Amino acid sequence: MSDLQPITPADAVELYMAHREPEVSKKTLHNHQYRLNSFLDWCEERNITNMNSLTGRDIHLFRVWRLGQGINKVTLRSQLATLRVFFGFCATIEAVEPGLRERVLLPDLDDEESARDERLETDRAEEILDYLAKFEYASRDHVIMAILWHTGIRLGSLRAFDVRDYDRDDECLWLRHRPETGTPLKNGKKAERAIAIGSRFIDVIEDYLEYHRVEITDAAGCEPLISSNWGRLSSTAIRNTVYRRTRPCMLTECPHDRNPETCEAMESDHASECPSTRSPHGVRRGSITQHLRSGTPEEIVSDRMNVSSDILDKHYDRRSEREKMQLRKQFITEL
Repeated sequence: MSDLQPITPADAVELYMAHREPEVSKKTLHNHQYRLNSFLDWCEERNITNMNSLTGRDIHLFRVWRLGQGINKVTLRSQLATLRVFFGFCATIEAVEPGLRERVLLPDLDDEESARDERLETDRAEEILDYLAKFEYASRDHVIMAILWHTGIRLGSLRAFDVRDYDRDDECLWLRHRPETGTPLKNGKKAERAIAIGSRFIDVIEDYLEYHRVEITDAAGCEPLISSNWGRLSSTAIRNTVYRRTRPCMLTECPHDRNPETCEAMESDHASECPSTRSPHGVRRGSITQHLRSGTPEEIVSDRMNVSSDILDKHYDRRSEREKMQLRKQFITEL
């Protein structure tokens, strides 16, 4: 302890974030800040003003405190994993005891816990798309939901599309890794590919471009496909669009017996608080599951959605063993 240098938790986090900024993506940096904010709240609540005083018992108390806030084991594991890395950094600047990192015990997860099951079901997806096609045809919301469901791509990939990436002749959208314009792909150059678009959605994109897209050039000089009056639509705005559109009460009665006039989730900025709404990743998971259920070979789904076979099996494939068996039968010729 005598070699430690006093430092507040807030100052330690600030140094850690500055240290990690050149090494990780903006999204990863944001996630680390978000997780460490909980640690800072806990320190403030317990009046911990010097990192030097932290012990293994404190780590256990923080763990119990977070569980008491109702988070699940997956979230807790992510939180503690970030805390472990943070403590490793703190040891290098004489802020905590060497070895404190190893005292952060991560909860074990079984396969069901590690593979989150939140997904947009096919029936709901088709209902949403049918509604948009009838009442808000070729609107920006329609294009967002149509592309995400039809292609199963990530939110960041959708946001990365420029108008030039739409190929009408070959009926596809090209994904390009362009970090210099602020539109990188998660897996870099390896994620670049052409994604075939069915004629049903080609018409939607065509009419969106002709009648509803905001004609604007962003700060990087590009023409974003999903645009707003201020340039390329932000990730937050796309995410909020999906949350709003997947609330079940938009198409049917509320399954939670809430009054739409007083339900907080009916406010656009609070749509994510609806228990039955879905995130963009939930749309991706539902899309991948539907592709597999319809008999699309796994290797094609893997290429189209840019996901490895192992991750596909563990995190996205929600078919039952009976469903898999029935699909295999379709590819077996009787001897």
